[in-house]
Amino acid sequence: MRDVAGRSAVPVDVDIDLPGRPPAQVEAAAYFVVCEALANVVRHSGAGRAAVHGRAVPGGLVLEIRDDGAGGADPAAGTGLLGITDRLAVIDGTLSLRSPAGGPTVLRVEIPCPHFA
Repeated sequence: MRDVAGRSAVPVDVDIDLPGRPPAQVEAAAYFVVCEALANVVRHSGAGRAAVHGRAVPGGLVLEIRDDGAGGADPAAGTGLLGITDRLAVIDGTLSLRSPAGGPTVLRVEIPCPHFA
């Protein structure tokens, strides 16, 4: 995730605190979410900065991707957020989005991971 963040056109702070590597399916889903979310930040938000936070919680992984852009993200308006939702549905993950007009946008993803009991 640090590598993806480092290649972003918008500066990204990364704070990932996990007790170890999650299973491959969880790791792949998390990577996809971060890639797509940061691509959306660059394409649509007008943000000057973004942040990716990841934490293990009992039975899962929580990711938050935030930006200081204009807000107004709408899952029905394009394929990026729908792609994240579809990818998460396969592994029983969930997405919540707060993106009021004027920002900031906060995308929160919860991915089940019994590995983090």
